[in-house]
Amino acid sequence: MTSFLPDPYDRDCPTRQLLDRIGDQWTVLIVGTLGGGPLRFTEIGRRVQGISQKMLTQTLRALVRDGILERRMYAEIPPRVEYELTDLGRDLAEPLSMLAEWAKAHMGRVQEARESYDRAS
Repeated sequence: MTSFLPDPYDRDCPTRQLLDRIGDQWTVLIVGTLGGGPLRFTEIGRRVQGISQKMLTQTLRALVRDGILERRMYAEIPPRVEYELTDLGRDLAEPLSMLAEWAKAHMGRVQEARESYDRAS
């Protein structure tokens, strides 16, 4: 049996796909939104302003496939579906939250850098 050592710098390594998924803006926002507990599709869409229904559907489906979210259907009329972080998703939520906090804390400096760059161009 061959042991597999993930190397995201190798273009053929599957960790690249995972990094693409967790680095996506919609994933960061959806995982952050679900950090407060399970929500229905419509409520996630309301909280993640600017995401289209198509992109929300695609991102939720991919996160369920990756084991980051769980999709629960309730046999009610009308049917109710909720999304919730799995243990894996909760593990991911912590570093993503730190990333969001970093962005908030440093946005002023980034904006200054952008303005300086734009003036020089």
